[in-house]
Formats: sequence, structure tokens, C-alpha cells
Amino acid sequence: MTVMQPSVLNLKELPSDLDRNRLPRHVAVIMDGNGRWAKHRGLPRIMGHRQGVDALKKLLRCCKDWGIEALTAYAFSTENWGRPLEEVDFLMTLFERVLMRELQEMIEENVRIQFVGNLAALPRSLQDQIERSMTATQGNSGIQFTVATNYGGREEILQACRAIATQVQQGKIQPDEIDEALFSRYLYTANVCDPDLLIRTSGEMRLSNFLLWQMAYGELYITEALWPDFDRTQFHQALSAYQQRHRRFGKV
Repeated sequence: MTVMQPSVLNLKELPSDLDRNRLPRHVAVIMDGNGRWAKHRGLPRIMGHRQGVDALKKLLRCCKDWGIEALTAYAFSTENWGRPLEEVDFLMTLFERVLMRELQEMIEENVRIQFVGNLAALPRSLQDQIERSMTATQGNSGIQFTVATNYGGREEILQACRAIATQVQQGKIQPDEIDEALFSRYLYTANVCDPDLLIRTSGEMRLSNFLLWQMAYGELYITEALWPDFDRTQFHQALSAYQQRHRRFGKV
């Protein structure tokens, strides 16, 4: 008698209930809940951040496997400097070590990484590692992975206004030439399309100063899952919800 073996799910394949032609081109994530995840387990907050890095790496791979063009992660906001100094120092060190550890794999996986935000305020060694990572992957043609670090949406808009004002003052731009397309070219994210879908974990329902201009018509998906618990199953659910939306962009 032949014993039937259970079918094995190929995690690299897009789930059959998802329409490949209706996937978001660009997914953004607010990775909320690392500290609460650790607290619920009686662990220090930094352990939640460690676990959160693993969750982000898995999501990046999932996006790559399922054919999503761009992923943007909110790693550290301009407001996060107000956290305890020990936690901030740990995060800066963690970012640097992860970049050093994962760079070769990102090169081999054809990932193109960029960092956006006020990078000049970061520790010098982290700035250097960021520059090395972006330079080493800039020729890659796979998924665009954007990491928002020391990022604030309002500050991004203000710096774009300052840059355009300077161009106007110098006579390089006429005021009547300023439209949405021109303004977008002065944002940190000028080289990537606006997010179609923003996922926020831990149940919080706010943008928290993230991609304020770019999310004008992006779809929001809120899940109660804490970020370290966000996996392919959770992402599958988010994409399923997204594909049930009717994106009319203000039209009928």
C-alpha cells in the first residue's frame, strides 16, 4: 500500500489565493511592539529589538520571493532620541552590526538598500557602514529596501521646501513650475514609488510622522500582532485584505 505524503508548502511561491497582478508594488511597515513583546516575556526591551530585526529580515525575503518591488521600514524616528540613552545606544550598535553581518547576503540576493532620514546625526561609524552598504548594493536590480533612520515626515517635507526655495531664489526654478511631481523629487524617497500599502503592528492607529506626503493615497492595514510575531502568515493576511480594497483615488 502506498502511503500518501502530506504536501509541503513552498514558502517561496505566492499563495494561490493572491492575485499576482494586484499585489502592492511598494509596502511600508511601522514596526511597532518590540518593547511590549519583550516585556510580555519578562525580557529586557533590547531583546525585542533583536527579535524585530529577524522579523524584518524574514519580511524582506518574503517580499522578494513574492515579487514585491519595494519595502520601506521605519527603523528609527526623529522622536526616538527621547528613549533611554542605553536603548538608543544599543539600537545604533545593532543597526551597524546587522549591516555588517547581512551586507554580503544582500549583495548575493540582489537587494538594493538605501537609508533615508537625517543621517548626519547618526554615529560616524554607523554612517560609514551605511555608505558602504548603499554603495555595494547600488548596482543591484532586485527589491528596493529602504530603511528610514532618524527619519521624520515633517522634517522631510521641510527640507524639501528649503531646497526648492533655494532653487527659486537662485532662479533655477520658477514658482509656477512647482507641482507635486517636482516636489516629490526633493523628498528622501525620490527614487521609489509611493507606498501602496502601509502595515502597522501592535494595534496602534496613527502614522507617527512616517511618509506623510507619500501616504496620501496609500492603504492602511493595522494588526494587533506585535512586530517580532509578524511573519509570512500575517503578511499573507495583510495582502489579502489589501486585495479586497477598491482603490478609487477620489474617483467613483
